[in-house]
Amino acid sequence: MALPPRAREFLAAPSLDEFWAKLRERLERTGHAITGTVRGDLDSDAAERISGLLARRVAPGRRTVSISELDAALRHSAAGTGLITVLAELTGGPLRDRPSERLARRDTVSALWTEVERVLEETGLAAAPWAEAWKQWLRGTGLLLRAAAPEHAEFATAAKAVAIALDQRQPPRMLGQLATDVAGDAHALDSDRLAGRLAIRALSLAFDRPDPLTPRDRSTLWQLAGITVDAVSGTVLTWGLRPPGRDQWSAMLRTRTELGLVTHLTLAELAAYPIPLTARDVTVAACENPQVLQRAAESLVPKPLVCFSGNPSAAGIALAERVRIRYHGDFDWPGIGIAARLHAAGAEPWRMSADDYLAAIDSGVHRLPLTGQQAPTPWDPDLAPAMHRTGLVVHEESLLDVLLADLR
Repeated sequence: MALPPRAREFLAAPSLDEFWAKLRERLERTGHAITGTVRGDLDSDAAERISGLLARRVAPGRRTVSISELDAALRHSAAGTGLITVLAELTGGPLRDRPSERLARRDTVSALWTEVERVLEETGLAAAPWAEAWKQWLRGTGLLLRAAAPEHAEFATAAKAVAIALDQRQPPRMLGQLATDVAGDAHALDSDRLAGRLAIRALSLAFDRPDPLTPRDRSTLWQLAGITVDAVSGTVLTWGLRPPGRDQWSAMLRTRTELGLVTHLTLAELAAYPIPLTARDVTVAACENPQVLQRAAESLVPKPLVCFSGNPSAAGIALAERVRIRYHGDFDWPGIGIAARLHAAGAEPWRMSADDYLAAIDSGVHRLPLTGQQAPTPWDPDLAPAMHRTGLVVHEESLLDVLLADLR
């Protein structure tokens, strides 16, 4: 309610501004409790006005005033209302209730982190070695707490997207398709959306990479997880492709091979030229690590080679669907996961048997301890147990001589 004009004029005197400000701070801090006292400096004008309000003399100087007495006096004065209403009108709006705000925030925070834990369990990410670091980052940045309540659901979108991206049993896909699958919105994982920011930080922790600062860095992280941001940035590396067609594109690829050049093929390019990439009886070797393809090109091996650079991009999958593939990758659990996905899609194993692994171990190649969760090897059921028993990693680049010999 608005104060009567004469009452407002009396109470709004500049000499009382500091006194009313102290009262407002006190009542906000105590949850509007009309108890206790307030102490403030009163000049002669302020003292005279408080004296008139309380109907007793209050001398100028530093004085203590009962809050309940002041409230009762205002109600019986021309103002006709209590202290909280008067302060709201004189000092700029409704008073805050800070104790209630703290309780509400505490409840909000508790509910938020309960929901975070539930989503992590539901998506299977709770046990991931990087999940705790992700939660700590979330707490430190306050991104979720600063978001409006409806946007808290974006954490679930991010977690679901990351779980799918890191699941090597899932087929590669475009980022827009992934966003549609988990949120019904093709732009839900864009870099300017909260879910996209949360997801990209999770991927940087999962792959032990710095927090990406540029669009290229973000694209690379999605690419590592087998997610293509667009049809042109994700590529598949090729060496020695000689398409048999008479068209200009096929001729261009043959020319690049004759010039000793490695070729990056994009998804857009492969979609634009749905023509045979090899003769019908040619099987194309494929590897995981670009160093293998680089050495193959430097050695001018005559047989073609494709490199997926880790998880195949959408371009890599598109190419693999067009040619017969024999695949080799790292003998570690992530590498086995990639091999299993390609094998399920029709690729043949290339020196990926238990015997090949044990021969590499016996040859004394540089080896690291095998870590992570064991993955099945359906093309050779003896391989996974042999790796588990030996407990050693064999990286693909340590087998360059053997692999290049097969391409000569």
